[in-house]
Amino acid sequence: MSKEDKEKSDKELDLSNAGRGVWLVKVPKYIAQKWDCAPSNMDVGKLRITKTPGLKAKVSLSLTPEVVELKPEGKIPTEHILDVSVVTKQTLGVFSAEANNGKESSKEQLPSESEKLYMEGRIVQKLECRPIADDTYMNLKLESIRKASVPQRRVQSIDKIVQNFKPVRDHAHNIEYRDRKKAEGKKARDDKNFVMDMLFNAFEKHQYYNIKDLVKITKQPIGYLKEILKEVCDYNMKNPHKNMWELKKEYRHYKSDEKKEDEKSNSDSESE
Repeated sequence: MSKEDKEKSDKELDLSNAGRGVWLVKVPKYIAQKWDCAPSNMDVGKLRITKTPGLKAKVSLSLTPEVVELKPEGKIPTEHILDVSVVTKQTLGVFSAEANNGKESSKEQLPSESEKLYMEGRIVQKLECRPIADDTYMNLKLESIRKASVPQRRVQSIDKIVQNFKPVRDHAHNIEYRDRKKAEGKKARDDKNFVMDMLFNAFEKHQYYNIKDLVKITKQPIGYLKEILKEVCDYNMKNPHKNMWELKKEYRHYKSDEKKEDEKSNSDSESE
């Protein structure tokens, strides 16, 4: 709990009605929907309590015609029986919050600083509202079962074309791939010596190449190019030049560092 919530929860609680007994009633969903739509000044039902000496009291609920006519529309049972059970092993309470303007708060979270907290009483009895199994109730259940059995997705016949999705014969990436493969297949094999000369010229500029760069330089089919590379090059399997080609030792003509320094010094002396 955050500091702000703790401050709200530590507010003073009015316990003047703490000793009052309260009933907790569970009603069917169709009654709850009707009551949610009812205005605050409307009578939603009448409660009858019948006491017979020596027997358990009977409790019944009758919905008013005004409530039955509210939305959602449809016939619902009006007569209900309340099964009563006494709460003995639980301590349950009912709380309410009232703002300074006198209006009750409908918030489910902790009330704000401007609201007062009240304990309305302890729950002493739980009642479960169940309808009498008459024709109205049976038709209501039958309709609910029918609605639940209707699949959310079903096949429908249409009399016109729906342009939600326009099919294509092929996708762009597939066309690009086939065009590239087609272009590679049309590459003519040049003379082997001519290809080797291109490779040697390339390796004079850089010591290492990957296969993609060599294909662009020589413009040869990749299979044919690899055959030639295996003859004159080594394929590196380790870092730092992994997956790159390098000329074999017998074909390398790299200048040593000493020769480079000698050439540099000679050029400097000549310039003097």
